[in-house]
Amino acid sequence: MRSAWLLGPALVAGVAYLDPGNVASNMTAGARYGYLLVWVVIAGNVMAWLIQYLSAKLGIVTGRSLPEVLGTRIRNRWARRAYWLQAELVAMATDIAEVLGGAVALNLLFGVPLLLGGAITGAVSIVLLAIQTRRGPRHFEFVIIGLMSVIVIGFVAGLFVAPPDPAGVVGGMLPRFADSGSVLLAASILGATVMPHAIYAHSALTRDRFGSTGGTGPSGSRLPSIRMLLTVTRWDVTIAMIIAGSVNLAILLLAAANLPGVEGTDSLEGAHAAISAGLGPIIGTLFAVGLLASGLASTSVGAYAGAEIMHGLLTVRIPVLARRLVTLIPALIILGVGFDPTLALVLSQVVLSFGIPFALIPLVVLTAQRRTLGEHANQRLTTVLGVVFAALLITLNGVLLWLVATGA
Repeated sequence: MRSAWLLGPALVAGVAYLDPGNVASNMTAGARYGYLLVWVVIAGNVMAWLIQYLSAKLGIVTGRSLPEVLGTRIRNRWARRAYWLQAELVAMATDIAEVLGGAVALNLLFGVPLLLGGAITGAVSIVLLAIQTRRGPRHFEFVIIGLMSVIVIGFVAGLFVAPPDPAGVVGGMLPRFADSGSVLLAASILGATVMPHAIYAHSALTRDRFGSTGGTGPSGSRLPSIRMLLTVTRWDVTIAMIIAGSVNLAILLLAAANLPGVEGTDSLEGAHAAISAGLGPIIGTLFAVGLLASGLASTSVGAYAGAEIMHGLLTVRIPVLARRLVTLIPALIILGVGFDPTLALVLSQVVLSFGIPFALIPLVVLTAQRRTLGEHANQRLTTVLGVVFAALLITLNGVLLWLVATGA
């Protein structure tokens, strides 16, 4: 029972796998190609499990986040600033997508103008971050896990009204593509699944929760050992990835079963309209509520990651709330000038694709080093899998960039 109270950091980081970018990618994949890309969602979740575990392990064993470790390892000041700049741009791109998702959800639910909806989303995320800053990581986890529960209900409810074809689901587990469009969507799904800011954030979340390991606490209670924390973390990551993977799969299956060939599902507004028309207004409303919870939770975690990136790489600690106001501005500008939210989501995924190698490669290298993790360094098989997964994700994100650039 005591171990259950150590769960939580992975569930918070796992919210990044349920952001509006994931919703758009999975909904479009199901509507256009049916069950064809079921295997991509499953494969992405398997890869995400290992990557998130390695990030959590780094934070537990070293007591530092990935940005902090890199901040001490990258000795050249200009190289460190260049690394920070790309990580900062990735964090800002993530924030844009998530604020846009919250704004669209408020517009769908209450007719709130997009600009005002973005401001409301930002304001609520500031409240959530205040909980993390003033009440500590445990209270922040409770709030985010509560929002995750709303996300699950909102995105999964439609399957109980119109369940998918079991034979189609099984057939979708066979790895294959239909055309260049299916390759593009596969890369989009994976790009929206394994995101750089989730890697940076998870190592910081475990550091905040388990900063001291082994020995005796102030009250004389025995603190958990690193080995125990790693065991609990494997369960934590497993639970988080099962939830995130199931929801992402549910979104794809919902579209595959009920929206095949329906136009406009590549936008959040179009997906909501199609679901409301096909499954009824109640399911459409639940979808919009899930989208709102997704935007609120993921933007809070994204802002947390951005603050950690700046602190770890530049050794500058700007209050999370103040930094949140700064990173909110680009999203509000996009909404204010009337920029297409769907196009902004696509472009944000392109920026995220650029950041994948800079987060994955250092993570695999550092967790394989005995001088960094000592006896807890990766076993050879873990390192091999990490290298293979990193190479595959980097390659697919490269394909995504090429297909977007060429208009294919």
